[in-house]
Amino acid sequence: MGMSGTFPCLSPLLSLLNLEFDRRKAIKSTAPGGEGVGGVVPLPIGTAAAEPCNPTPALTCGGVEEPGGGEAGTGLGTGQSGTHRRLRPQVPGTMHLLRLAWALPTLCLLVAHADPTAAPPNGASIFADLTPAELRAVRDFLRGRPELGLSARSGDTLAQNTLFLVELLPPTKRAALRHLDGGGPAPRRQARAVIFFGAQAEPNVTEFAVGPLPRPRSYRPLRFKGGRAVPFASRPMTMQEYDLLHHALAAATEPLYRLLRDTTGFWYHNCTQRCLTFSDIAPRGLAPGERRTWLILQRFVEGFFLHPVGLELLLDHRDPDPRRWAVQSVWYNGQYFSSPQELAERYERGTLAVAQLPDPAAPHLFSTYIPRGRFTTGTATDVHGAKVCEPQGRRYRLRGNQLQYSGWSLAFRLRSSAGLQLFDVRFNGERVAYELSVQEAIAFYGGDTPAAMQTKYLDAGWGMGSVTYELAPGIDCPEVSTFLDVHHLYDSEGPRRFRRALCVFELPTGVPLRRHFDSDFRGGFHFYAGLEGHALVLRTTSTVYNYDYIWDVLLYPNGVLEAKVHATGYIHATFYTPRGRRYGSRVHSHVLGNVHTHLVHYKVDLDVAGTGNSFETMDISFENVSNPWSPGARVVQPWLRRQPRRTERQAALPLGAPLPRYLLFSNPRQRNRWGHARAYRIQHRSHAGRVLPRGWKEEKGVAWGRWGRGGAGVQSPTRCPRADGVPNPPPQRYHLAVTRHRESEASSSSLYNQNNPWEPTVGFESFIRNDESIENQDLVAWVTVGFLHVPHAEDIPNTATPGNSVGFFLRPFNFFDEDPSVASRSTVIVRPQDPNFTRLEVQRWTPDDARLCMTPEPFSYNGTYWPV
Repeated sequence: MGMSGTFPCLSPLLSLLNLEFDRRKAIKSTAPGGEGVGGVVPLPIGTAAAEPCNPTPALTCGGVEEPGGGEAGTGLGTGQSGTHRRLRPQVPGTMHLLRLAWALPTLCLLVAHADPTAAPPNGASIFADLTPAELRAVRDFLRGRPELGLSARSGDTLAQNTLFLVELLPPTKRAALRHLDGGGPAPRRQARAVIFFGAQAEPNVTEFAVGPLPRPRSYRPLRFKGGRAVPFASRPMTMQEYDLLHHALAAATEPLYRLLRDTTGFWYHNCTQRCLTFSDIAPRGLAPGERRTWLILQRFVEGFFLHPVGLELLLDHRDPDPRRWAVQSVWYNGQYFSSPQELAERYERGTLAVAQLPDPAAPHLFSTYIPRGRFTTGTATDVHGAKVCEPQGRRYRLRGNQLQYSGWSLAFRLRSSAGLQLFDVRFNGERVAYELSVQEAIAFYGGDTPAAMQTKYLDAGWGMGSVTYELAPGIDCPEVSTFLDVHHLYDSEGPRRFRRALCVFELPTGVPLRRHFDSDFRGGFHFYAGLEGHALVLRTTSTVYNYDYIWDVLLYPNGVLEAKVHATGYIHATFYTPRGRRYGSRVHSHVLGNVHTHLVHYKVDLDVAGTGNSFETMDISFENVSNPWSPGARVVQPWLRRQPRRTERQAALPLGAPLPRYLLFSNPRQRNRWGHARAYRIQHRSHAGRVLPRGWKEEKGVAWGRWGRGGAGVQSPTRCPRADGVPNPPPQRYHLAVTRHRESEASSSSLYNQNNPWEPTVGFESFIRNDESIENQDLVAWVTVGFLHVPHAEDIPNTATPGNSVGFFLRPFNFFDEDPSVASRSTVIVRPQDPNFTRLEVQRWTPDDARLCMTPEPFSYNGTYWPV
């Protein structure tokens, strides 16, 4: 993980001294095998220096020559049509569109250099993501094992054994705590490797643990809970399969050339300009083992997600041999057809109800970000707004993957499979949580077209941690942020560097953390006291096809941690039909914004004052009692109703039922000065709801907190009696579930649930089926947050972030003896010194003069994620 950042205050002398070092470092970062900004030599403080233009990339009709001799990624285009896969953005072009998209961002630009940073402490380093060298070592080791039969992806068949993913396999919690708390040896670093075995009689997907790193010598298979195998049809999509889909779609749409040209002005087959592209829908079928995908055709313009043309095709691509693929159904403008030929014949005979689409650029391209219109207030928007600055330098410390700020310390990583993951989260040296991580993000849709009614996205199945594209300084993060690069080996021949995929910055919240004006009620005051509001933000994004998720973790100096996600990007839109308004809003002439529900699942492995924790809920009830100071009168008042949750089922709090407002995790053997069990509280910020009726087949893939009979991942809605004969509650999903920590229950979802939600590899209901005791145990909280999104005209061109964020807080509840932010020196106290308030005593512990914010570095952006 590399690091880069910008600085508001820099010494010109240091800049001159470091210029030559920076130049050599920039050259080294583009050399074959170089580590890039994430190299082993930290950059010193220095101003941004112009990175030398790399003469290596050559833009040709045939594609891109990768810089510095890196391994080329598989492109889609063939000179016939623009295509799109859900994870990779494209730009319009004339030939080899995807390859052009890789080439165009290769520009010479200013690069902000990194902070000085030491190697991460041993405690944090055991959780650090794999380096490019480690990723390559795992790849080379596995390719060197003849029994695995691995090969590079090539040719026109999927019947190959290929390496799909390599990422860190975190140590077990027991081994990690033995090292962190007991002074034991650091656990050996291992990798998780995912291999698609397509070249055998019974194809499957197998995961392996590979190690020890950095020089692996052995591997062993990893097993899912219940020993479930991963069927080959459950695998995520690859660039190779998308390339083959493109060719199949080009052939299938050849008979539709005239229809598409005449009604849209664009076409797919044999296209070099004014091309169509496609978006693919999941799950891919209606039952286990299927791989049938609905494809939406769209005009390939900027923001093509909002430009469906009214044509959708169902393509069966289960067979590893694409010559056996076939279109099974066609939908056009509200009608179904058995084949493209039937649709074409109807058009030629003049018996087809066609949809004539206007030119997308008239009067302007509504899906673009280009400004248009004016505010009636006349206030300026063509000048810079308020900015974040650090007038006296950074108040946080970043050492490798360890972050420290105002009492907080944690280790972090950005895993390719599912995104942000924190470990060993401590405040003032005491561990609050062993792990906090994103598990899954889903969006389930409704609509009138076949693609819309089939859309049920489980974004971990699209590698939502691997689409962490570059953050723009001043927009995605303040200019003063520290930016970090990451490396992914996901559906590629080798590791790729994703520039500025993470950022860290201190944020003025704009509201005091605490304040009080103590009035004398005579026009004066006794004192004023306030504490500046600040938080440290750790941020990354996932651009999963059309949606952009902004993932934040905020650390506050009073021991509060906030995890939240903002949803933005383009809505998932389909072609408007008269019945469409039953399922959303018409947002343009032929565009329907489809209703959908977002749910996000988090894992929070709490260790509150130790690993022996209990869980209880608390809310208020009302009592009607005699008034002790007025005989005969009554008093109605609230009292605290505490409910210990002793088993996993008791701790499953379902959606649709009132959620207790206090969710408390405590160590009953540890008490604060006032006799209370030391506790932390989970506080929701969410209005999540159900996405499907209970027991419906696809709901099994997101069964976060369901229980009942059935095998791993298979859920029956039948109400089964407990041992005492009382029926169990029906299966349901919940706001929160609490389970005992198990290494076999590391994640609530998987890469494979998307394409097999009917028999998911990870069935969450099995986590709580045995209804274990959760008193004085090592507990894990599984938190669901979400919101309903009914798209509307204001979602054009993009969904805005205000009002579209959800998350939760971790808040201390009697964990301390007082608010720990009293240790902050950002407090100001004002006391009058005379009755007329002419003399004031101002106490502050920070300098009076904060100095002016300096102008940050000029805006720069690269956007590439080349092999390294």
